[in-house]
Amino acid sequence: MNTQKFGYKKLYIDGQLIDSVSGEKDDVVCPATGEVIAQVAKAGKEDAEKALEAAQKGFKYWSKLSLAERTEWMTKLRSAVLEKEHELRTAMVHEMGKNYEGAYEDIEAVINALEWYPAAMKNLREEQIPDYENTHTHKMISKPAGVAVAYLAWNFPLLNVGFKLGPALAAGCSLIIKPSALSPLSTYMIGEILHEINFPAGVVNILSGPSSTVAHTMTTSKIPAVLTMIGSTATGQKVIADSTTSIKKLGMELGGNAPFIIFEDADLEVALNLAVILSFWNSGQICVAANRILVHKNIYEKFMKEFVKRTSELKLGFGLKENPDVFMGPVVTRSDRDRMFDLVDDAVSKGATLEYGGKIPEGFPEEGNWIEPTIVSGITPETKLFRQETFGPVAGVMSFETDDEALELANDTEFGLASYIFTNDHKRIERFTEELEFGEIQINGVKYAIYLPHGGIKNSGIGHDCSHLALDDYLVKKRVSTAI
Repeated sequence: MNTQKFGYKKLYIDGQLIDSVSGEKDDVVCPATGEVIAQVAKAGKEDAEKALEAAQKGFKYWSKLSLAERTEWMTKLRSAVLEKEHELRTAMVHEMGKNYEGAYEDIEAVINALEWYPAAMKNLREEQIPDYENTHTHKMISKPAGVAVAYLAWNFPLLNVGFKLGPALAAGCSLIIKPSALSPLSTYMIGEILHEINFPAGVVNILSGPSSTVAHTMTTSKIPAVLTMIGSTATGQKVIADSTTSIKKLGMELGGNAPFIIFEDADLEVALNLAVILSFWNSGQICVAANRILVHKNIYEKFMKEFVKRTSELKLGFGLKENPDVFMGPVVTRSDRDRMFDLVDDAVSKGATLEYGGKIPEGFPEEGNWIEPTIVSGITPETKLFRQETFGPVAGVMSFETDDEALELANDTEFGLASYIFTNDHKRIERFTEELEFGEIQINGVKYAIYLPHGGIKNSGIGHDCSHLALDDYLVKKRVSTAI
């Protein structure tokens, strides 16, 4: 076992770096090589209780600071993260297999959130409510909700941290972050940075451990006022069920099953470029990935030929800084790779065609979780590729003939996060904007930014990450009515 690369990382609770009560440790395994590259303290029930008590004290202190004082601390943290950018990016490449360029997205999310949310909080205005009898004045004021607990997915370790850290701290909440046990390393390193800059104790706490003990303890506690998460719909349902020991605010970005609809009048070059990126960037492990690619029958063959060609040209590899041309790395676990093979086998058994990939590439470490970028054509609503969130580098493609058919296929899912359409027909755009059942509809392009709302409907979530709307999860409203 070689843990020398990143060493051993401790829990960050109440401003201190500490071992878990049990003394247990979790291995952090590199999905590219199968090598253990670090160990982290493995939290248990008692550690979760410590974090809750620390966050409760931290909230009392942090919520009383002025926004200017909170902003000063957030700016200090932002600068410290920037100083450790290379180390953090390298850790993410090792812990979940993304490439070095992709890891910058995570850093960017943290530094942008720490800068943008204090400004957004400053720009919040008290709502004035008219009094129709002219007997009172009325206003709505916003106050921090309390302790927030954030459960995070493994696919964008620090981007997910940024999406929670920024609005929570700006709003005046204390925060407990539980990263996924699959990629806790870079988040634990944020704990080390917080400790180095003497960030106020208890305001941010970081621990990872089994959900059955750590998450259950925090979710069922009456201390948190806010539960927020990024993860699967099944996990979200479990958190909701366990949370009912008290009334808590919930913010959840859950599963997706995005339709990527290309009409015959689309700019095919743009659609092809984005189909490749949204299918295979981050090894397809993205909640807004192009899960079901729907192509008009008149351009289907042309699209497929070029889609396969461009996919075959993607470079696979271990995306360290010295390998800048690597586009796609491994998937996070061996079981996830096996799940990709199952999705392909299921589709082919039901009449679909494997167009490209579907194999373990040659020349890579056998201990790694490598799979070729894969394209399956002719999927149907009966296949798992159509029904399930893929969350891996397998693109399912199907054709359609009419707008009605495309709309019916697109909405035929329990999920409702992202959707994409490519067309220059303004009437069609107007109709699909109205009738697509998704929280995000992107037309002829793709854009994500800290100031743009990111959220789903149906079984894809509650509330929003990013934008001023994310602040709603961490604020409570008070009505103040004064007699004239």
